[in-house]
Amino acid sequence: MFNLFGKKEASADSVGDCQRKKDWAGLAKAYYRMGVEAMEQDRLNEANLWLHRADTIYSAVDEIYEKVGEGITEDCSERIGELEDEALLYNDVPAEVEERSEALRYAKVRIWGLLSLARLVKLGERLSSLPGCGVFGKLDWAVDTAFRCLQGPPSQEEFNGLRDLCGALYELGDDPIFWGMGSEISVPGGAPFQVFDLNGLYGVHLEIDAYLDGILQMVCALSQDEEPPSPETGIITGALLPDYYVRTGAGNLEEVPQIKAELERIWRDYEFVSGDITWEMIEDRIAEYKKLDVLAHI
Repeated sequence: MFNLFGKKEASADSVGDCQRKKDWAGLAKAYYRMGVEAMEQDRLNEANLWLHRADTIYSAVDEIYEKVGEGITEDCSERIGELEDEALLYNDVPAEVEERSEALRYAKVRIWGLLSLARLVKLGERLSSLPGCGVFGKLDWAVDTAFRCLQGPPSQEEFNGLRDLCGALYELGDDPIFWGMGSEISVPGGAPFQVFDLNGLYGVHLEIDAYLDGILQMVCALSQDEEPPSPETGIITGALLPDYYVRTGAGNLEEVPQIKAELERIWRDYEFVSGDITWEMIEDRIAEYKKLDVLAHI
């Protein structure tokens, strides 16, 4: 482990300068320096935030990767690997979700994930107003379509629509629109939310993609009388949005009111899907969650 930049200070100013110049390699290096500084000062949530941002940028385009250089990319990956062993919300909550999901049938795990996805609908509607982010405006439709898929085969149009949405979400993660422009929406009573704040927990956009792709794989398997693959669980923690709170100055994530409220919803949903439920009960819960603003000041 080493510090390639000695005592050189990294700041939001250098990030903003690189964004204005569209210097993407410089932006990745700036985030890397911020991550190294945070890690050396034992501010591990911040280190996780900035190092993952650097990794996302230099992994998006080969040319950026080459300009950043292997010295930085290898050190960044090593540091991220070390952080994965730390007792952080970023690690602990997904691990607990994965453990609890093992006690559920596949169908119930998918319902658990769908409930979390429904809580991202309102945020998605707002993000869809940003340049190049219209894909997030389709989450409402995606939730309804996935819900129907859990009950029976979708139409060809619905299947194709989900497939196209998956592709668009995956491609967005490699686009400067996602990680380079600093695009943001206002949050009443709080700091603006950046679309890049979705980068945490392995990328909320990618977890939505993985969840919906899993629905499509389930549909294909059932149509051939085969056992569906095991469901993805990453989306279940998707509405926690820890990167936003770390970036805007939160210390202990577990004490952030919005995160505490979302954790309560996650575990409450687990109890819900563990019991005897009907499609009508699930539909009512989804409708309630679609109206929820997960960023609302508490």
